[in-house]
Amino acid sequence: MMQYYVVGGEYKDTRFRETVGGNEEWFGPFSDYEAARAEWARHAWQTVDDCTTRYRIECIDNDGPPPCTD
Repeated sequence: MMQYYVVGGEYKDTRFRETVGGNEEWFGPFSDYEAARAEWARHAWQTVDDCTTRYRIECIDNDGPPPCTD
């Protein structure tokens, strides 16, 4: 079953590789994309004027193999 998460936060710069404080924020899981998108929009619009804050939607298939970390 696919689960959706909203992931992101404030990053050190606009390359969006390192977060301030070291960890990204994770919100969810959501059972459908529309619910995750609504949560993403809420966070994105709250931080729309902050160029170093970004959120994205991650899809994770709990029935599939684990993602590669290499």
